[in-house]
Amino acid sequence: MRFNLLEDFLALVFPLTCAVCKRSLYAFEDHLCRKCEANLPVTSYHLIPESNDLKTKILGLAEVDNVMAYLKYSKKGVSQILLHQLKYKNKPGLGKVLGRLYGRLLAENGYKDRWQGIIAVPLHREKLRRRGYNQSECFAEGIAESLSIPQIYALRRNTNTSTQTRKSRIQRWENVSDVFELMEATSINGRRILLVDDVMTTGATLAACANVIHTANPDRLDLAVIAAGKA
Repeated sequence: MRFNLLEDFLALVFPLTCAVCKRSLYAFEDHLCRKCEANLPVTSYHLIPESNDLKTKILGLAEVDNVMAYLKYSKKGVSQILLHQLKYKNKPGLGKVLGRLYGRLLAENGYKDRWQGIIAVPLHREKLRRRGYNQSECFAEGIAESLSIPQIYALRRNTNTSTQTRKSRIQRWENVSDVFELMEATSINGRRILLVDDVMTTGATLAACANVIHTANPDRLDLAVIAAGKA
């Protein structure tokens, strides 16, 4: 009872607000108000996962099956606001919420039993130490919860690469092509795997991870991101 009173007091003094519109949240809302949640710029990539522009970006870099994105990325749009909050405003819970929402959408569209494990693109230990969490791992956690599949921690990032923002497609590939390492293969071998990241532009980072995962011989490998942007 005392704990609940303290929570109520803190909520009154420091109200939790929606990550998009900044309106104070009700007790039943988590990081997003119901209105902003309902108006998320959701894509239809899960309906055409084998033949879309995201898959085209990966072709020639890595062998994958389905490629999907939860949200449409637009500069200064909702997806950019969410990604900024997730990566730079210490809101790991937002990543999990987005993962849960996407997981539910996937489950409703026939993906409930598609994968046997989910892997998040890893951060380098220095970046992980500074941020305190891996935003892609938070997203993976939410999807894993909604689809009742285990998270697999099989990849390691050995090099703390420079930012990809101002690099060309080829430069991005060269920047990440050999920075990931497989830590163990048994949890991947013969299994259907979903690899996830926060955002996809050229697809270089995801392709680099996919190539490492393929050395462990998965049964199939699909990719999914929170938001997809133009290269």
